[in-house]
Amino acid sequence: MSAALQMPAQMSEAEWAIRCELAAVYHVNQLLGWTDTINTHMSVRVPGEPNHFLINNYGEMFDEITASSLVKMDIDGNVLSPGGKFNNAGFIIHSGVYKARPDANCVLHTHTRAGAGVSLLAKGLRPISQDVLAVYDDIAYHTYGVPATVEECEELGKTCAHGSCVVLLNHGLLTLGETVHGAMMRMYSLERACELELISRQLGEEPVAIDPYVIGKAKERMQKRRATNEYGLAEWRGLVRQAERRGFDWKR
Repeated sequence: MSAALQMPAQMSEAEWAIRCELAAVYHVNQLLGWTDTINTHMSVRVPGEPNHFLINNYGEMFDEITASSLVKMDIDGNVLSPGGKFNNAGFIIHSGVYKARPDANCVLHTHTRAGAGVSLLAKGLRPISQDVLAVYDDIAYHTYGVPATVEECEELGKTCAHGSCVVLLNHGLLTLGETVHGAMMRMYSLERACELELISRQLGEEPVAIDPYVIGKAKERMQKRRATNEYGLAEWRGLVRQAERRGFDWKR
């Protein structure tokens, strides 16, 4: 059955479509192992409603999330979905980004072991791998603050002005993008970079250096790629197909 046929009454087709896509994000994150029980969160801005976004219903595991269970909120913290619950720290994070970055339509936040591990290191990502070069020019580091406070909301917004791939120090990772697939591609590259960074620090010798000229050319190449709507799209479609083959059901 198509997504349109399952669309609830009095909901726009655009909102239902983005609900299905965000629900898919949670199931893909489950597939990739980027979960922390109920304690991380992904969101999207509602098309045509810049002050509204969708986020998980707090308490649901990632593989339990469906398009209809997502909670609709505004950036002031008002819940527009009857009975919807949200994590207050999550609201602070996502609303802070959306307020500061009008270009952001999707925000992803994870607590993976690799991401959280690198978050313990001040400016811990070095330009030592092909993976990190995909995001190196777009990385920002955010100092750990008091969760769920107005101050933290404002400070995170300031950090996001400096990059769309954020290492939340002492915490985890965050990426944002104009599209879901763009945010996911950033997160995939950032996560891989963190994994390789941690591996390199256990090898007992300095990693092979990448020439500064090559680093500069990678920056030019990635800035051009990220400026297109195709960035991350093929990879995202492949991940969704994987989730569908596993029998994950989120379009309801």
